[in-house]
Amino acid sequence: MADATNRVAETRGGIQDSGTVVDTAFFAFSGMAAIWLATLLFEESLHWDRLWFSVIFWAALAYLVLPRLHRILTRIYLPDYFIGRARTSDGLLGDPVNVALLGSEEQLHSAMHQAGWTLADDVDLASSRRIVTATLTRRSYDEAPVSPLFLFGRQQDFAYQQEVDGNPGKRHHIRFWRCPPGWVLPGGVKVDWLAAGTYDRSVGLSLFTLQITHKIEENTDTERDYVLASLQQGVTGVEVRLIRDFSTGYHARNGGGDSISTDGDLPVVDLTRLRPQPGTVVPVATDRRHRRPAPTLFGGVLVVLRGVAALALAAGLIAGSPAVVAEIDADALLPPVAVVLAVFGVTEILLAWFILRGGNRSRLGAMALSSAAIVTQWVAVLNGGPGVTFATNLVGLSLDILLIIALSSQRSRDFARQSGRHLATLAKAPRADVPGPRI
Repeated sequence: MADATNRVAETRGGIQDSGTVVDTAFFAFSGMAAIWLATLLFEESLHWDRLWFSVIFWAALAYLVLPRLHRILTRIYLPDYFIGRARTSDGLLGDPVNVALLGSEEQLHSAMHQAGWTLADDVDLASSRRIVTATLTRRSYDEAPVSPLFLFGRQQDFAYQQEVDGNPGKRHHIRFWRCPPGWVLPGGVKVDWLAAGTYDRSVGLSLFTLQITHKIEENTDTERDYVLASLQQGVTGVEVRLIRDFSTGYHARNGGGDSISTDGDLPVVDLTRLRPQPGTVVPVATDRRHRRPAPTLFGGVLVVLRGVAALALAAGLIAGSPAVVAEIDADALLPPVAVVLAVFGVTEILLAWFILRGGNRSRLGAMALSSAAIVTQWVAVLNGGPGVTFATNLVGLSLDILLIIALSSQRSRDFARQSGRHLATLAKAPRADVPGPRI
C-alpha cells in the first residue's frame, strides 16, 4: 500500500510522468534492437565454419528477444488487475490461482510443514546452479527454487514443494502471495493469502519463449486437490469451504505454453484455529526493493567493461602499440585521441559505480550512450558502410544492446527509483547528532 501511495504521489507531482516516458522509449527501442541483434546472429549462424553461432542465436532469441517482445505486447493488451491468474516475469499469463487461505504467516508455515511440504529456496546464483546440476544428474534437491510468478505486481512471498522419487524434474509445488491490506476477492470474500499449486512433470522448452523450463501437468485441479488433501490429513483443525464457479472453467496455456485446465472452483482454507507447532520457523521476509537486481549488476558490469576497453585503447596509443596506432591516420592526433579515450574510460567506470548504487540518471545516461552507438552503427550500414559481422563490430554492438535490455528492465528501473526515494528520505531525515535550530 505504501508503494502504491508513493507511485500516486509521484505521478501527481509530475516525477513519474517524465521518467516513465523516457523509460518506455528505451524499453521499446531495446526490443527493436534485440530483433536486429537476433537477425545478425542468425546470419552468422548460416556459415558452416560458425555453426556454433546457432546456440548463441537460440540464447538471444529465447532470453532476450522473445521475452522483451512479450513484455511490450502484454503491457498493451493484458489488464493490470486480478483475473485469477499469476503472471510471468515476461508479462505472460502464468498458473491459475487455485487456493485461498485464512491465517497468519506463522500458521501457514506450520501447516505446510505438518503436511509434509518443504520450503523452497529463493532463486539466486547458488540455488540456480544447484538445481541445474541436480536436474542433469538426477540428484535430489528437496529445497529446489521455483521460478518467480507475479501477483499484485510482485513475485510470490515464498513457495513449498514435494520432490517426487528424488528427481527435481518432477515435483508438487505451490506459490503463496500475501493479499494487500483491505483487499477482497471478486464477490467480496476476504482472504489473507492466495496460492497457485501445479505439478511439474518434466523439463522442456517453453512454447512461447523457447527457454528451458519445467512443464506442468495439464489438470491443475488435481494438484489443487492434492494440496488440500495433504493439509486435511496432516494438520488438525483445518477447515475448507468451496467457492464454486469462482471463475469460469476453461482450457488455456500458462506462461511456458503448457496446456492447463480447471473447473473454476476456489477452495478457501481456514487456518485461524491452528496452533502453530513450537519452534515453527518463519522465514525472514527480504525487502527486494533495495536489493541490487541481476539486470542492474549485469548492466553495471558491461559499463565497466566499456570503460576498461577505452582505457586500454588509450594506453595502447600512449605506448605506441602498432595495432592500435594503425587505426589513427595522423600522428598529431594520437595525444588528443588518447586523452579523450582516457576521460571516457574513467567517466564510464564512475557511471557504472553510480548505476550499481541505484542512480537513475546514471542508468538513463548509460542507456543513452549505448542507444547513440547503436543508431550510429545502423545509419552507417544503411548508408552503404560495412555490415555488422563477427569480424567487424558484432561484439561491440551486442554489448550495447545487452546493456539497454538489462538497464531498461522493470527490475532495474524499480531498483533505481526505490533507491532514489530511499536516499531522498534519508537526506530529509533529521540528524540525531546535529541539534536543530533554536526558536
